[in-house]
Amino acid sequence: MIRILDVTLALGLLVFLAPLMLIVMFGITIQDGRAAIFAHRRYGRGGRTFLCYKFRSMAADADARLARLLLHDPVARAEWNLDHKLRRDPRITPIRRFLRKTSIDELPQLFNVLRGEMSLVGPRPIVAAEVARYGRHFQAYCSIRPGVTGIWQISGRNDVGYRRRVAMDSILARRLSPRLYARILVGTVRTVLRGSGAY
Repeated sequence: MIRILDVTLALGLLVFLAPLMLIVMFGITIQDGRAAIFAHRRYGRGGRTFLCYKFRSMAADADARLARLLLHDPVARAEWNLDHKLRRDPRITPIRRFLRKTSIDELPQLFNVLRGEMSLVGPRPIVAAEVARYGRHFQAYCSIRPGVTGIWQISGRNDVGYRRRVAMDSILARRLSPRLYARILVGTVRTVLRGSGAY
């Protein structure tokens, strides 16, 4: 049932949002001269990895900027070590910050949904460096498809500590149902409109 909802809604959203996605792709390409969409390897259902798509929201020299900051700023280094997030991320330009604040940068993941690698609702896809932080809960994470949105997104997002995020993902994996799926999608719309916890 959830897979049917995923495919139906993802197709509808891609048709509806196609003009916006084309504008964003054009803007990023003009600004950077690089491909607007990039793929990053993440863990999915069954522990298999896949390439997760996003609009580029970071500067061309993002890795160098981050390395310099973490080398010279102990406060930023501590924040990064806590949950791999920075409130004032030097890699992100003002335009790209808007893409993140509105979650527009996540829209290419609708293609991951159609490919069966993701669901609209599930734990956010994680990278290899985050697996250890899930510990025994990694098995629960791998039991369902990662999602474009989930409980974490509607419960404070980046304002929520990583341990609580892991707990939320574990609960979602055990209790996901069409009803909870619908509640999370509705809650996501509200959260995106408010811009809560996004940076």
